[in-house]
Amino acid sequence: VRHGFNFRMDAVQGAVLGVKLPLLDSWNAARRRIANLYNDGLFGSLDLPMGPFGADHACHVYAVRAGDRARLRAVLNDAGIATNIHYPVPVHMQPAYAELGHKAGDFPVSEALARETLSLPLFPELPDQSVARVIDILNEATAQRLARTA
Repeated sequence: VRHGFNFRMDAVQGAVLGVKLPLLDSWNAARRRIANLYNDGLFGSLDLPMGPFGADHACHVYAVRAGDRARLRAVLNDAGIATNIHYPVPVHMQPAYAELGHKAGDFPVSEALARETLSLPLFPELPDQSVARVIDILNEATAQRLARTA
């Protein structure tokens, strides 16, 4: 077995894409607008995502980096806000790559990102008041953490 990708599309996927593709630009614009709301509103101990300067990012995920990810995820969950951990296992630790012989510690940056990255709600139809609520809860949670460590 070789590592690779299957980019073939069947007729059903093609039909669905034919309907959805015309909406892609507006969906991307809506996600960028929501990402900008997060960028403008979040503060504290979170590392926010940065795209290349001048790039038009699709913002399919808004992932923040937090050393206390589990606590922040629990705070948001308790408030009824779903989050996700999109990349919980670094590529070099995936079973498909076991034959390469990598072990924990070989790629410390990717391992830290896998431990600390939390994806916030982000989809084109997400209401501004929901984004504001996520921002308020995270800002309060990170401010409380900073106050405890000061």
